[in-house]
Amino acid sequence: MLIHGRPMRTIWPTDDGSVAIIDQTLLPHRVEIVVLHTLGDAVRAIADMQVRGAPLIGVTAAWGLALALRDDASDQGLTEARARLAASRPTAVNLAWALERVGALVQGLDPGGREAAARREAAAIAEEDVAACRRIGEHGADLIADISARKAGAVVNILTHCNAGWLATVDWGTALAPIYVARERGIDLHVWVDETRPRNQGAALTAFELGQQSVAHTVIVDNAGGHLMQHGRVDLCLVGADRITRTGDAANKIGTYLKALAAADTGVPFHVAAPSSTVDWRLRDGIAEIPIEERNAREVTHVEGALADGTRGAVLVSAPGSPAANFAFDVTPARLISGLITERGPCPATEAGLTGLFPQGAH
Repeated sequence: MLIHGRPMRTIWPTDDGSVAIIDQTLLPHRVEIVVLHTLGDAVRAIADMQVRGAPLIGVTAAWGLALALRDDASDQGLTEARARLAASRPTAVNLAWALERVGALVQGLDPGGREAAARREAAAIAEEDVAACRRIGEHGADLIADISARKAGAVVNILTHCNAGWLATVDWGTALAPIYVARERGIDLHVWVDETRPRNQGAALTAFELGQQSVAHTVIVDNAGGHLMQHGRVDLCLVGADRITRTGDAANKIGTYLKALAAADTGVPFHVAAPSSTVDWRLRDGIAEIPIEERNAREVTHVEGALADGTRGAVLVSAPGSPAANFAFDVTPARLISGLITERGPCPATEAGLTGLFPQGAH
């Protein structure tokens, strides 16, 4: 994907063995590259949301483990590094998946070979993510093409929540990948972008990347989606996920569940796009079993952005002294999801649908 016309990814290895990322806390007003040199750098990047989005969190964790092994490749060093990275953010299952994959690979190796093996595996995970997201884009674009055909080529209006574009992955994205591929195919479309409080990842990140790709879009307040659906101005809701149960429940940014309720009430199809690495095959009941991250209340009481003089700052928006709660995710029950879009194709949001595409999940 492009930033100022230049093809970029969200994360990449550097010549000196470190890892570079785009600092997403500064977008859309500044594009700044940060280099991660140590395990601590990787943990902070994930926890402070310099990188975010389930697939990208997983890739960053894999690279973080490689950085840790560069400094301490002992069994104790490996165990401690995995624990620190695993604790950085609890909801996105890709993090635990990537740590298990890299950790299991290097556990049986001599310490002297662990860093190199971890680096190779982290690079492989990153490339697999790019390929998976492109395939999600192809499958999802077929869905958009069907809607376009039914509308005789008129504009397809898609509503999305939070940021599930290329900034949430290594490249292409999940929920936005079908939009990018549909644009490649010449389909006329427009995206309603929920601002996505409290961190405004829709207004800041989704709008930024859609603008960089010249995709028509409009930023809306979070509570406008139901109104638009009632008036026939949304043809499709397309969101990502941070964790999906084997039965099809999906955790995504807080507010997603309310969009699904509105879509069900108005007959608008509601689809979740995610790679198989986001499926937690151990879980059956998303509401009861998916851990929901609670973040600092300041993210609710204050809004950060560019000030009039161009500097970045925070503004207090809530009543001084009022307590605030900051639940980062909610769970949309499978019954409200029209379908899942994965790298192997679409499927119903059911256990049978998922295990039909991924038989390994049945065991």
